Amino acid sequence: MRLSVLDQSTASKGRGQQAAIRETLALARHCDALGYNRFWVSEHHNSGSIVGSAPEILMAAIAATTQRIRVGSAGVMLPHYSALKVAEQFRVLEGIAPGRIDLGIGRAPGSDQLTAYALNSNPGNVLEEFPRQIRDLQDWVSGTPLPEGHPFQRIGAHPQGPTSPQMWILGSSDYGAHLAAYFGLPYAFAYFFSEGKGVEQALDLYRRNYRPSPRYPEPIATICVWALAADSEAQARHLFKTREHWRLGFEKGLRDPLVSPDEAAASIRTPQEQVIIGKLNKRAIVGSSGQVSAKLRELAERLNLDELVIVTWTYEPAARHRSYELLAQEFGLDSQA
Repeated sequence: MRLSVLDQSTASKGRGQQAAIRETLALARHCDALGYNRFWVSEHHNSGSIVGSAPEILMAAIAATTQRIRVGSAGVMLPHYSALKVAEQFRVLEGIAPGRIDLGIGRAPGSDQLTAYALNSNPGNVLEEFPRQIRDLQDWVSGTPLPEGHPFQRIGAHPQGPTSPQMWILGSSDYGAHLAAYFGLPYAFAYFFSEGKGVEQALDLYRRNYRPSPRYPEPIATICVWALAADSEAQARHLFKTREHWRLGFEKGLRDPLVSPDEAAASIRTPQEQVIIGKLNKRAIVGSSGQVSAKLRELAERLNLDELVIVTWTYEPAARHRSYELLAQEFGLDSQA
């Protein structure tokens, strides 16, 4: 079983947002030494919680300061951008770390609609344009000439080289699964985002409808799943109170920085909020390293996966580092730490 990481550069109350970016860089180096397969970063805008707004810049810093881990986006929200510009950015990243770059593509805004409009005031019809963007991006990233008659046939994405980024389609619905299958690309389902709803159907659609491509003759799938391990179940549950507090704010439309577990525990909850927390705890993959690893293995076996991408939020970066350490030990990763 391979394990990978999705880090979302979460801001914590009492520390500046820039600290979250530096913490992402430190975690990437840590997970590189622990033997994780990939380190992905996300794209969000106008959020006080998740402040990694430019994954391609974060990736450049990570790629330049790690040795063996794959570095990727999860993802670039393509409707905001030109496909050519994204291809050029990732060809440059490939030059920094040849053979280690992943390009995960999504179509969600990663923000509210007004912010999406500020990013791109003329996006066109996303449902029509997004597949065209994927097709062009796939050719430009791989260095394949665009089809005869294409208006941009004479344009290439530079720098060229013997290797190219690995493209992924990201999604939390059937749409992304169909698109990844049609273009013959790897597919990552946002299990943590959808709380697992629809994952079996999406993976089944992807595998049944997969059209082999030259680089990916067989379907490649993974899921991004939220998990938190600590030295004891009690400690993990205490740390998880930060996530509980954030989720209650999220339900109210708030995107505030993470608060400490102690502050979260001291908050007074309404009966309705207690119900939300109860449901969250019932689904959560939280506990000792043995408990968490058992749930992750069960999930991977049920979905026929040989790789999982782990998302972990904690108020203090040390607790996040420890969680990834414990899971690396449980799964026997090739650690150099």
